Amino acid sequence: MLRATRLRSFQRSFTTSRYLQASLKNPDPASDSKSGKFIQENSKYSVTTYSRPNVVFEKGEKAFLWDVEGRKYVDFTAGIAVTALRHSHPEISKILYDQSTKLIHSSNLYHNLWTNRLSRELVETTRESGGMHDASRVFLANSGTEANEAALKFARKYGKTIDESKTEFITFTNSFHGRSMGALSVTPNPKYQSPFAPLIPGVHVAEPTLESISKLINDKTAGVIIEPIQGEGGVRPVPTEFLIELKKLTKKHNALLIFDEIQCGLGRSGRLWAHGKLPKEAHPDIVTMAKALGNGFPIGATMITENVEKALKVGDHGTTYGGNPLGARVGSYVLSQVSDKEFLQNVSTKSELFKKELNSLKEEVDEIVEVRGEGLLLGVQFKSDPSKIVDAARERGLLVITAGGNTVRFVPALNIEEDVIKEGLAIFKDAVKAVFP
Repeated sequence: MLRATRLRSFQRSFTTSRYLQASLKNPDPASDSKSGKFIQENSKYSVTTYSRPNVVFEKGEKAFLWDVEGRKYVDFTAGIAVTALRHSHPEISKILYDQSTKLIHSSNLYHNLWTNRLSRELVETTRESGGMHDASRVFLANSGTEANEAALKFARKYGKTIDESKTEFITFTNSFHGRSMGALSVTPNPKYQSPFAPLIPGVHVAEPTLESISKLINDKTAGVIIEPIQGEGGVRPVPTEFLIELKKLTKKHNALLIFDEIQCGLGRSGRLWAHGKLPKEAHPDIVTMAKALGNGFPIGATMITENVEKALKVGDHGTTYGGNPLGARVGSYVLSQVSDKEFLQNVSTKSELFKKELNSLKEEVDEIVEVRGEGLLLGVQFKSDPSKIVDAARERGLLVITAGGNTVRFVPALNIEEDVIKEGLAIFKDAVKAVFP
């Protein structure tokens, strides 16, 4: 019996290996290739914080990337949900050139033509879209982590205006809010936190259940931070009913509710904001954003209500590069596109195409547990680590990434063409069946 089992296992392994080799369209370049030589000559000067395959990209257009070997890849990652309007968008390229010939940076010591304009557009467009009905002010930064740092500082400042002991935060399991010390403190993943402990005190971790949060929240709580759709944690939409009850609890204890929409916001869910489906009484006090806002140019923002604004004074926070006219002008254009109703409807239509094909694959492959997500923030959960699927897909010409909970994540450009979606999904199916025949 044992011998027969081993024989079947060997046959399956042999068949899989042969299938993998025969199906590879873009096998990772060898060490003596142009890519390999470039990596060997240059990677030794980069700090050891990333693990990368032997692929070097040099060009992107629409939903495709090309490496230095001239090989083409369908990109379902969009730079981790960043290039929402696709690579090398012609209008953004024009903006970058035109603004760079006028003014790139002047500092926040002075006004410029774009910083306050983007802030106004974010507030007004958010209100018009059905999101954060009492949005009032915006702080512009350079990244999602910086946007969350500002949110945490604002919440603590607000809390201390009520009581000096009102300084604590609540975050949730499977959440991700950034890598700097403040944002890391509310990212309860031992892999990220343990090497840098001790972190900022006064942070409590809840499950996304009413019972769990009710036990932790109290009058010392300054803020509660949550992603309406968890991205890095496994593409997990938080139930609407829970978010409604969560706002009631924060209001009861005079704590601020922070929605981290860095990944799920700006059209990614098929709405301008993922929280846009909530009733007004459940809207947050602070919303953070980044990623899509610059389509690759570094920019982030923290949007607050007037109630939070009243707690702030000149000098409470600052940034050197944040709000520079180049980034703000790009952000203004991106916002005009991702807030368009027809654009958002197309995101939802493409989402249904993804879901239909991925659920069809689920019926064929027993290893798939669930297909979940909203808009073009989707995940396929597997019973085991899907890293081999990511590799198999890449070597067939498709880029996908993982998320927590054995999940493969799909975050393509929001305006990706349907024929490219079908092309990429065909490659993904081939990769899955190569790993799990």
